[in-house]
Amino acid sequence: MSRPGHDPRRHDGSAHEAAHPEGHVHDHPANDHPAHDGSTRGGHADAHDGHAGHGPSGHAHGPARHDRAFAIGIAINVAFVAVEAVAGWRIDSLALLADAGHNLGDVLGLVLAWAGAFAGRLAPDDRHTWGWKRGSILAAFANALLLLVAMGSLVWAAVLRLQSPEATQPGVIMVVAAIGIAVNLGTALLFMRGRHDDLNIRGAFLHMSADAAVSAGVVVAGALVLWQGWLWADPVASLLIAAVILVGTWQLFRDSLHLMFDGVPSSIDLEAVRAELEALPGVDCVHDLHVWATGTTEVVLTAHVVMPGGHPDDAFFRAAAARMQERFAIGHVTLQASTEPLMAACGGPKAPPSAAREPVLSDSH
Repeated sequence: MSRPGHDPRRHDGSAHEAAHPEGHVHDHPANDHPAHDGSTRGGHADAHDGHAGHGPSGHAHGPARHDRAFAIGIAINVAFVAVEAVAGWRIDSLALLADAGHNLGDVLGLVLAWAGAFAGRLAPDDRHTWGWKRGSILAAFANALLLLVAMGSLVWAAVLRLQSPEATQPGVIMVVAAIGIAVNLGTALLFMRGRHDDLNIRGAFLHMSADAAVSAGVVVAGALVLWQGWLWADPVASLLIAAVILVGTWQLFRDSLHLMFDGVPSSIDLEAVRAELEALPGVDCVHDLHVWATGTTEVVLTAHVVMPGGHPDDAFFRAAAARMQERFAIGHVTLQASTEPLMAACGGPKAPPSAAREPVLSDSH
């Protein structure tokens, strides 16, 4: 499927990404692509920067793998779920059993994030020319949904507990919750370095940080129950923690949903990108500019550039790709050049000339 206004005959760099080593730049001469209307010629360039797989956040210095972090995080969280479930069953604590079920959801969140990261590394093929990079965006979105549902259930349980406070065994609950702090915080730290560069990793980090905060609240509430006998301390602490977590989770939900619908990554100013392209030598106007994320670690740009002085050489495309990478962390750039405007945005025709089109034939019976 081609994007609105974009030449469907352009070569897609992702389709042959696997066939070339990273770090290459290949530029097609201006006469290598026929024009939209048959009277002008297009130039095309793809850029793949091998040393910087900058993601939508614009800060990464290479799409780091977190396989070991995922494996360790899933293993220790599965072990903690087992311990918490056994403890809840032994002391007949509904709260601990419920939290064990919640932590089992955390394991599912980590599995989803790992699956998304793995999918993003699968090689493109003839049926999936971009590969499966969008899997990491879907995983981040799923993690956000899981967190929103988990916090919603926590709020509901807290409201019910406020209406009917119940006596608990705060000592045992505090010990188990303290173990939970260590487990969840330790898992979150495994993803701390990648949280700014990869939305999927940010989802895993936020998920585990949220659980560490919930466990901390349980410890504080348990201490207040032991000290003052305030049974309402537990649900009130839960409500406060849920409110804080919901703020961060909502941002994750919005960002991942935005990228799912090919939105411009929040770190990129589209008008600044346009101005940078128009500042290139010989460029009079830029139209049909598209910037989107194929996954949580790669940003793509396509655009038409109007160059009245003539079609550019290979050096122009290399310079343009390098500038987009350096200024905006856009690692995949496709440009098409023409000597005359093709779109109304640059003073060109409002629609492609009908004379250049073949007549549409229809069957009549």
